[in-house]
Formats: sequence, C-alpha cells, structure tokens
Amino acid sequence: MEQIQREQEMEDGTGKTREQKETVRISVRSLVEFILRSGDIDSRRGGFADKDAMQEGSRIHRKIQGRMKGDYRAEVPLSFEIEEEEYILTVEGRADGIFTDGSEDLEEGGTIPFIDEIKGVYRDVMALEEPYLLHLAQAKCYAYIYAEQNQQERVGVQMTYCNIETEEIRRFRQEFAADDLREWFMEIAGKYQKWARLQIEWKQIRQTSIKKTEFPYPWREGQRDVASSVYRSILREKILFIQAPTGTGKTLSTIFPAVKAVGEGLAERIFYATAKTVTRTVAEETYGILRGQGLRMKVLTLTAKEKICFLDEAVCNPDACPYAKGHYDRVNDAVFDLIEHGEVFDRPALEAQARKWQVCPFELGLDAALWSDAVICDYNYIFDPRAKLKRFFAEGVKGKYLFLIDEAHNLVERAREMYSAALTKESFLELRKEVKPYSPRMARALNRCNTWLLERKRETEELKVWEDAGTFPLYLMNLCGIMEDFLEDSRYAELNEKVLALYFEVRRFLDTCDKLNENYVVYTELCEDGRFIIRLYCVDVSENLQECLDKGRSTIYFSATFLPIAYYKSLLSTKKDNYAIYAHSMFDPSRRLVMIGTDTSSRYTMRTEDEFCKMAAYVLQMIQAKRGNYMVFFSSYRMMEEVALQFEDLCREQGEKIELLCQTSGMDESEREAFLARFEEPSEQGLAGFCVMGGIFGEGIDLQGDRLIGAVIVGTGLPQVCRERELLKEFYDKRGEDGFFYAYLCPGMNKVLQSAGRVIRTEEDCGAILLLDERFASQRYARMFPAEWQRPGYCTLKNVREKAEIFWSNLVR
Repeated sequence: MEQIQREQEMEDGTGKTREQKETVRISVRSLVEFILRSGDIDSRRGGFADKDAMQEGSRIHRKIQGRMKGDYRAEVPLSFEIEEEEYILTVEGRADGIFTDGSEDLEEGGTIPFIDEIKGVYRDVMALEEPYLLHLAQAKCYAYIYAEQNQQERVGVQMTYCNIETEEIRRFRQEFAADDLREWFMEIAGKYQKWARLQIEWKQIRQTSIKKTEFPYPWREGQRDVASSVYRSILREKILFIQAPTGTGKTLSTIFPAVKAVGEGLAERIFYATAKTVTRTVAEETYGILRGQGLRMKVLTLTAKEKICFLDEAVCNPDACPYAKGHYDRVNDAVFDLIEHGEVFDRPALEAQARKWQVCPFELGLDAALWSDAVICDYNYIFDPRAKLKRFFAEGVKGKYLFLIDEAHNLVERAREMYSAALTKESFLELRKEVKPYSPRMARALNRCNTWLLERKRETEELKVWEDAGTFPLYLMNLCGIMEDFLEDSRYAELNEKVLALYFEVRRFLDTCDKLNENYVVYTELCEDGRFIIRLYCVDVSENLQECLDKGRSTIYFSATFLPIAYYKSLLSTKKDNYAIYAHSMFDPSRRLVMIGTDTSSRYTMRTEDEFCKMAAYVLQMIQAKRGNYMVFFSSYRMMEEVALQFEDLCREQGEKIELLCQTSGMDESEREAFLARFEEPSEQGLAGFCVMGGIFGEGIDLQGDRLIGAVIVGTGLPQVCRERELLKEFYDKRGEDGFFYAYLCPGMNKVLQSAGRVIRTEEDCGAILLLDERFASQRYARMFPAEWQRPGYCTLKNVREKAEIFWSNLVR
C-alpha cells in the first residue's frame, strides 16, 4: 500500500513525496510582522510596544504565568503545516499560556479555551484602549492552530499587558469562531506562499551552482591549509582564529570554504563582518570572482543609515522624508522585485531599487537580508544589542549561520563600547527644565533621577567604583513609561526630539543593566568638563560575544595582527576548545628590512627637544638611504607635531626638498583622499607622511609597489593613561592576570603591527620598517613580533643609513 501511495504522489504534479519536500519554517511573530506591516516609518513616537523588554520582559512573563491557577499551561509549543506541491510551510511558535475560564460555549455546552499573549511594556497599561494590532495577530494565529488541532468551534484570545516597573496588569479578551480564524489565517499564510516558493526554487539553483564552483586560482603556499582549516572548523561547529599576514589571500581562503559548506548543507547563510569599508569592498570583489566561476548566490552589502540615506540628515518620519511616508505599504513589493530579479544587492542596487519603489534604502537592505545567502556588514549588525539584525539574532532565534569576522583585532574595543552604557546627570536636569510646562509628571520623574545622581556625585571625588547600579534602574523604568505615554500624544516636535534622544539613552542603559555581571565595572566620574556620569563599563566582552556566536554554527576570526593569539582567544570567546592557526606568509624575507633603533625612546619622561630631533634625524636618514614614499607613525598628535618641526628644520639645514605631509585631527573624506593621492607616484626627492598610529592611515589603506617603500614607527603605541584604562588594568590584576598586558601592551602593539603592515602588501613589494624605541629590543615586546619578522636588526642613528643602503643595494643585485 505504501508503494502504491508513493507512486500516486509521484503522479501528482511535482513527483515529490512528502519526505522529499523541503520544509520552509517561519515563526508566528515573523509571519504577522512581515505580512501585516503597513504605514509610515516614524521615529518620533509610537512603536514602543514592539521594543523588546529583554530580560525584564522575560521575568514578567514568568511571574504572571506562575500566578495563574487552574488548568493554565505556560509556554505551549504550537505549529501548523501547509503542504504545497514543492514544499511544506511550517508556521510555529510558543503560546505564552493556554487556559479555560469556565465561560460556556453555547454551541458545545462546554468551556472555551483561551490563548494568553503576555507583553511587558514600560508605558502606563491603563492608557491602552485596545491591543496592538500585531500582538493581537500573533495571538489569533495561535488560537487558530490550537482550534484546528483540538477540534474547537470557538476559541478566545486574552491579551495581557504588564507594566515592567509597577507590574500593573491590563487584559483584553475576545472570542472568535474557528471558521473565521481559519479564513483569516489562510489569507495571511497565502500571502507568504510566493515568498516560500521563490525561496525553494532559488535554493535549488544556488546549491547546483556551488557544486560546480572551483577555486579560481592556483593555490598559493599555505592557502589550501587555511581553506581546509576553515572547512573543518565549520564541519565540527568550532571557532577558528587565523593569524594571516597581508597578501596571504585570507578573504578568498575563508569565503570559498564557507560557500562550499553552504553547498553541502552545513550552513544556510554567511555573514562577513568587518569594521572597514575597504575590507567590505574586498569581500564584494571576492564574491564577484566566484561569480565568474559560475557561483549563484544572492549577496547583500549593508551600508550605515547615515551613509545610504537620501537626505542630508537621516530624519526618519513622513513629514521630513518622502521615502518614510507609506514605506511599509510598498516595501514588501520592493523586496520581492529585488530578490526575484537580482543577485548582487550592493549599495548602488539598493539605492536604485529604493528610488524605484520610493522606500527607505536602509530598511530595504535590512529586509533584503532575509532573502540573501551572504551578508557583508559591519560588526554591529551581528553583535550590537541595539543594531543587530533581530531577524536572525533575537532572543530564542538560532540558525545555521557562518560568521566570518575580518580584521577581528578591532572587535575587542568595539565590543566594549557596544556592551557599555553611560548617562550624565546634566541630561536629566536640562530636559526637566524644558519639559516641566508640558508634563509635570515627566519633570518629577526626571527630578528623581537627577536627585539620585546628585547623591552619588557628593560621594565621588574624581572616580568611584560601585557594587551595582542600586535603585537607579527602577527610577529609569518609571521614566521610560512616562516618556512613552508623552510621545504617543505630544505634538511638540522640537521637544519630542529631545525627549526621544534621552529616551534611547535610558533604554540603552536599562538594557545594559540586564547584562550586569562580574564582567562589568559600574562607576561614577566627575569629568574635566564638569559633567557627572554613571557608566556601566563592560571590560570582559567574551561572554556577550559568545552569546552572539552561539546563534550560529561556526565562527572564523581572522586578522593580519592577531598576536598574541592567546590574548584574542580569551577576549573574543569563552570556549576553551577553539582552534587557532598561523597562515604561512609567501613573502621572501630578504625583500623586507626590519630594524630597531636602540638609542632612542618615546617614554613620557624622555620626550625632550633633543629626543624629537633624534627621531626626525632617523626619518631623514631612512629617506636619504633610498628616495621614495614613506609613512611615519606616532603615538600621539603632540609627538607628531614636535617631530615634524624638527624634521623641517633638519631638511632646511641640509638643503633637502623632501615633501612633508601631516595628518590632522578630524580629517574628512576629501582631505583623506587628497593625502593618499600624494602617494600615487614615487617621489624623486622623497615624501614623508606623518600619521598617528591607530588612526585613519594606520590600517585599511593599501599602497602597493613603490607607492610606499618604508614605514617608521615612533613609539610602542601604548594607549594614553586614563581613568578607564586604569580600571581595565585593575580588573585583570584582580583576576590574577597581567593587567598592564591587557590594558596597554597588547592594544599598543596591535597598532604598531597594523602601521608596519602598510608597507608590504603583495609578493612583489619590498620595503623597510624602522621601529624607534629601545623597548622594542626587550623580550616582552619582541615576543609579540610576527613570525615573518625573522631576527630584526638593531641600529643607532650613527649606522641606520648605512644598514638601509646595504639592504636596498642587495635588492638591486
């Protein structure tokens, strides 16, 4: 009988049995939010009900569920399948609660089951006149699924809203006929069918193309090993750290095996994250190269809202922006048109599509991510609690994702900012004065916050560390609710902007409070400008990052300056069984000169005019040994300016016509381009570009060949001593670790290695690197040099020119 049934199924259209059909899964929440959204983008007010309440919201859920009596069942999983010719659509989720309340079902003579949907909010629940549309739609989906699976003719929905601070509850109840729910649900599911069908059809095209895609070039030495290590890590669901010198082809060596893993069904989506525009461009080009080999993948590049916005300023409301007006009425059609006809969703493609459909290009890109096989983006779309793609990384969401994290050495400090938060006392005081005539209630709430901070200010001399944030979060939660109520009804545009600005700062602080643990330091500080702040400082980010990484299958961290690797392994993950490899460099060591100037120092106590003169003389002698383009990197602008003055004097004294360029603070894009344009051709007299380590020219620029033949690194790059840096040092000292190593040495040496890495970019390049500080000769610093810096030479001002001339003359031979 089974064989006959299978043959009958084979005759029905597609020739696929149920077991052979692909399953497309979508959560109840995602379905209703996607299909039912409409209207404008408006950041001025409204939409507060949709903001995640994070851990506090989960706590409220559990508390309410725990109070319920009788036959109340909490967190009930529900799912419903719709079988089509090519696939099975599964709509699934978890009802907050299901119960019967004893009211009679007139037709059946029994009780009516109710679906309970619980929402934790900050605003006054008594001000709600009816449930939010999308919240009610979620509950109705669960109601239909339950009615269908339990043969119910009628079913009820209870919307439970609870104020997170006061725990005040308001409930709304409605009853529905199962037939009405069926018609409503099938209409919504029917609108999703074309998306599911396109998804299945595209997957077949993609998988077929991946199997045929070959590595586009002959394998370089060590490159196959890197690619194999990446694939093995994906297969075993591991985290891999790769120290890969510039020019080893690390981008292709990571993307290619990741693509192959998607083809083998090990993953469904690749996220390529980086902090720099130039590396995002390299990733785009790499996918383009594979596309030339026949690869068919939909590749999206996300651009920051401020950059892709069509307006001069990203003002997201229908009065200021025509693309915000009616955006949600048109965006689904815009997305479908985009993914149906295209495969490359870069910035120009998104902008063209946004103009065609008159929708916001930034939001269009976020929606296109759902239908893309690969996403190229900044770190914050994966890791930042406020900016991450909640479509993929919200609480309870997990997928077969691959994370390729480029220039991952940057992620440590970026993550500290992502997971930290601060508020200033002055913000509450200033807004209180402005809002008092319009909302005395909000003014009182602001005053409570200000008073609490004033009490802490009296106990703070310069900086004070606290055990926790005390009762401050309770006052902030109350303030948030009042602000939401005000913004729902207020028509004072200018005042609303100020309220909204502080509202988002407070929400960030509250969300960070939910994460507070032993990895944080809570402190108050009297700033030099007179402001008083309270800061939640995330020192050890590994736990927060690991929480994000656990959303996917495997993570590949890679960088050209991942040394020492143990330092980054401890900061970027909590797991102890992570893999690490050192990619082989193909460069001929004889084409690189690395020297340490041992008779000079950048220590603070040594920064005299004589020492600056000696540093300038070193730079001059390097250029005199071989005329061309050089970059000179300093630990600070102040030191750079002092040495620049001495350099100009020396050039005048010796009749040199060497061109001097100096980086300035706050250079805009055009100034940066003009600076780099001077390096397009080699200078006959010599060109010296004075820059700051860790700045815009310290990494992310690619000057190949004779566009840059030397780099002089002045100083060890140690961060300036400050209160927060000292807190970081003390944090690790208390853990029994080397606080100076974590707070100063590693961040400083990373800037040194990044600056030195500007010189040799390809196998054909050659160049000289001069490290000016006697500390580089010590074991503590030398052990952090990359393996390819084989036995650096030592020099003094007396013989540096001679040694450099010998290096260059040997190359000529």
